[in-house]
Amino acid sequence: MLTGEMKMSNEKSNSSDNTTRCPFCREEIHPEALKCRWCGEMLDGQLARFADNLHTPLPGGMMISVVIPVYNEKNTIREILDAVKAVGLKKEIILVDDYSTDGTREVLQELDEDGVRVFFHEVNKGKGAALRTGFEQVKGDIVIIQDADLEYNPREYFRLVRPILEGKADVVYGSRFIGESHRVLFFWHSLGNRFLTLLSNMFTDLNLTDMETCYKVFRAELLQDITIKSKRFGVEPELTAKFAKKHCRIYEIPISYSGRDYTEGKKIGWKDGFSAIWNIIKFRFVD
Repeated sequence: MLTGEMKMSNEKSNSSDNTTRCPFCREEIHPEALKCRWCGEMLDGQLARFADNLHTPLPGGMMISVVIPVYNEKNTIREILDAVKAVGLKKEIILVDDYSTDGTREVLQELDEDGVRVFFHEVNKGKGAALRTGFEQVKGDIVIIQDADLEYNPREYFRLVRPILEGKADVVYGSRFIGESHRVLFFWHSLGNRFLTLLSNMFTDLNLTDMETCYKVFRAELLQDITIKSKRFGVEPELTAKFAKKHCRIYEIPISYSGRDYTEGKKIGWKDGFSAIWNIIKFRFVD
């Protein structure tokens, strides 16, 4: 079981300089705030008084495995790695470079940091293949998929893992479409995401709002019965279909989203949309 008894902490959320900080994500907040503007957690309830147990260590000595597939993210890889490391949860970070050609590979080759492991593909295989490589190296109890760009905020790990820690969920999806702030970008991309989610729901009998989200968080033990076959972005509907077939308890949590456009390095295109449709249908009937 992943649940554990939470111990009450009498620590104040103020640092030594009297700055008021969120007990969950440790970001600076207004002294009278009722909700953290960074991680979205409520600050006036009982759970906030138990936040240090969620912060570090995790119940029962648990560990998070953050798997980051990487391809041509030289401009963001260092920043996203620092952001993940800054999250106050016991974790390992698994980076898989999918044969980057923009200098990212060289940046990763120079990494020598505790809790960070890097693996390299000798040819470009795709996001799904990179995740498969990363999943094979997982040693933690809960897996978080993190993109190597800056679209998704690691400060939200706390709210994403909570339903699993509380024993309510096996899988948690971070949804970009249920109420949090987001950068305004492409109408057709948004419409495409909603269409693919609707189609996926029809074949899985789920009621997700964001099947294509990067933030998929799940119990590591689920990987014992799941083998990723998709090489590219088809991994999103594939994982969803396989979670549904296993009758996993799935929660959705609202997340913020700072999307980017193609001039900033966005890679997914219309061909991946058609591939997603095929994979939604395919993995309804095959494993």
